[in-house]
Formats: sequence, C-alpha cells, structure tokens
Amino acid sequence: MTRSVRRVMLAPGFILHQRPYRETSRILEVLTREHGRLTLFARGARGPKARLAPVLQPFRMLLLSWSGRGESAQLTAAESAGGGVELPGASIMSAFYLNELLLKLTTRHDPHPELFDAYATAVGELGAGPPLEPALRIFEKRLLDALGYGLDLTTEAHSGERIEPHGYYHFRPAQGLFATVAGAAGALAGRSLLELAGERLSGERELEDCRRLLQAALAQCLEGRELATRTVARALARREGRR
Repeated sequence: MTRSVRRVMLAPGFILHQRPYRETSRILEVLTREHGRLTLFARGARGPKARLAPVLQPFRMLLLSWSGRGESAQLTAAESAGGGVELPGASIMSAFYLNELLLKLTTRHDPHPELFDAYATAVGELGAGPPLEPALRIFEKRLLDALGYGLDLTTEAHSGERIEPHGYYHFRPAQGLFATVAGAAGALAGRSLLELAGERLSGERELEDCRRLLQAALAQCLEGRELATRTVARALARREGRR
C-alpha cells in the first residue's frame, strides 16, 4: 500500500537549526505552530544562486510549505512572515539557547501552539536587546508548562499552604517547594516565586532566584545532557574576565 504524499502550505515556523546536505542543500530543524518540530530537506538552498538562502534565517518567523512521506519532507517554498527584527549581537547567544532547549526537550511532530507563541514572544523581546533575563526566565517557565513539567509556584509541597511573599523555600525537582528559613543555603524568596508565577520579573534577587529554580527544573528534564550554549557562554565569560 502506497502512502499518500502530505502537502502543507504556508505554515508559520522558525528554523531552529540547519546543516549542510550534499553540495547545495540543507537539512532544517524547524518549529511550526500547528505541526510541531520537524525535519525538512531544503534542496538547492546553498550557494550563490540559491534563491531561498537569504530567507532561511534563524529567529525570523517564516511561512513554510513542504510535501513528502514519512518522517522527513521536502521544503517546497519559504517566505518571510513579516514583522521580524534583526537580533542585536548581545541577544544572539540567548536566542540560540532557546533553540537548543527546544531541540533537546521537544518531540518531533508533537504540536504545542502555546509553546510556539511563547518562543515567538521571547525572540521578539530578545530583539529589543538587554535586559535579556526576564524573557529567558519566562520562556523557560512556559516551556516546562507546555511539556507537562510545570512548577507549582504558589503552594508549599509538604503542607499545602500558600507560598508567603516574606517566606523562604527550597526547591526539590519532581517534589516541589519546601519551607525553609532566611539565610539557608540555596533559599528562594517567596516573593521571587510569586513574581515568576505571575510572569513579572525585574528585581535582581527575583531574577537570580528564578534562574536557579528553573535551571534545577530543566536539569531534571535534560537528564544529564549538557547544553552547548551554556558551555560556550561560560567560556566567553571566563575569557572576558581575563581581559
């Protein structure tokens, strides 16, 4: 029995990663709103005469068309969805970090429209330049929500009591938040947790607490896999420190 060819026209999507394929083609990993993450072969997309080369850029929403059978389909057309901005240099590494999270933590052909929208929002905010941390932390939170690993940021796990703004808490992956005392190693301020729950982040303490909390939650999902973008960021920070 012959499988029918699937054709999709003008689906909103972003390129998360691309690599060369043979002499003139590319293999694209894309995130689409209605079809999830998938692999597309872009034939004739490299070289000086490649018509699509200027279009197939990361961090810009595209309208993608493809056809094919099975896991990997062939890109048939691509055009800009309009409204995108060029990311400033200070935002590039952060944007690649978002892409790497999506590549490592999402499953192919599993649509999450809310995650696509969260990514589009985060890229737009990174396009405005620093400060970058609020956009990153809120995207991480929304990513965990979309993947089914959402954090309960308003309730203490042991007692079921509400998180208090003036209280302090420890986070245990897969268990939740547990009350502790001010000054305890690794303590998270209740106010920081509630601000993250409401997706309102600005203060230095809030951002640092939320960075540590979300890093721990994501580490559980990554199951020991290292993020290349974090490794590069640490190396760059060390190099800057030696100047």
